Amino acid sequence: MKTTLPYRFLLTLLLITSFLTSAHALQGDKDKFIVVLDAGHGGHDSGNLGSGYKEKDIALNIVKQIGNTLEKHKDIKVIYTRTKDVFVTLRGRAKIANDADADLFVSVHCNAHNSSANGTETFVLGLHANQRNFEIAKKENEVIFLEADYEQHYEGFDPNSPESFITLSILQEDYLDQSIRLARHIEDNFKAQQKRKSRGVKQAGFWVLHNTYMPSVLVETGFLTYKKEGAYLNSKNGQSKMSKSISDAILDYKKQLDLNVGKNIYQDNSETADVAIEGEPQIIENVVFKVQIAASSKELAPKSYNFKGLKDISREKVGSVYKYYYGYTSDYNIVKQLQTEAQSKGYTDCFVVAYKDGKKIDVSEALKSASN
Repeated sequence: MKTTLPYRFLLTLLLITSFLTSAHALQGDKDKFIVVLDAGHGGHDSGNLGSGYKEKDIALNIVKQIGNTLEKHKDIKVIYTRTKDVFVTLRGRAKIANDADADLFVSVHCNAHNSSANGTETFVLGLHANQRNFEIAKKENEVIFLEADYEQHYEGFDPNSPESFITLSILQEDYLDQSIRLARHIEDNFKAQQKRKSRGVKQAGFWVLHNTYMPSVLVETGFLTYKKEGAYLNSKNGQSKMSKSISDAILDYKKQLDLNVGKNIYQDNSETADVAIEGEPQIIENVVFKVQIAASSKELAPKSYNFKGLKDISREKVGSVYKYYYGYTSDYNIVKQLQTEAQSKGYTDCFVVAYKDGKKIDVSEALKSASN
């Protein structure tokens, strides 16, 4: 097992990230919300064969039904990584999503284990929290070895090495919160709608999630190795119900994005200090406070007509998301007043953020320097 991540691999990933991020920034606004649906495995890669069922076929059937539901919405565009029984490389799946400048990437799979394990799991990219999550990611990533030229395209990445996953999680960090948001919708639907056992939202190092530059999730719809669950997933009824839960989750996710200003808006409930100090000005040197009122995958002009009459709007791009702020002051009392004003305009979930020397810091940390 390797104990260090080759520098060439790290450099290659950083260069790819830089290139794709630049290409993403150059693309204009899209008219539709783009969802890339990825049916796991395919062709000579059958996936797992628990209880005699083929993962590749079940995943494809579920994905097609998800797509059929989403395509009924005129403001959504669906792109598939495959629509038939063909083999698509991991890098090919990621490239499809990145070239489309997609808003979401959803990969569908079926699980397997040499025990009576059962239930659904939805994964986002991250350092494996335990050995089992690492083993699941390793199993899905080992499809790399089915590619004849894998050494050329995945140089330095070893699916068997925990160290190889460290870089993967770092490069997709900008989209983690949004990915978790979608993953929770999916798992909640599995429990509430279909009464399935949910094993929760988890983090693991899936290569395909790392190389997609948008919110991305990998859904394990159940264990084919658990006889009862395998039969359910292999049935038309089971596939229909699982696809409904996933498509409903995507629509709910998008609806949340659309609730606020413009298109594709979501609220980011980041931690903020809940202390308002009245009276004399509370100016904190070298610190700037703003009120974050919204974030969007669409670039909006920072004009009052886009933000319910609020003026002094600023915009910052973080990954593929534009964050919008109201106000700019070193006085904490003033920024709390601005927050109250924004809330009165309908931005009920707005919150205060703080910057020191141009770098974002916790509001509580900024307030610690108030006595200086």
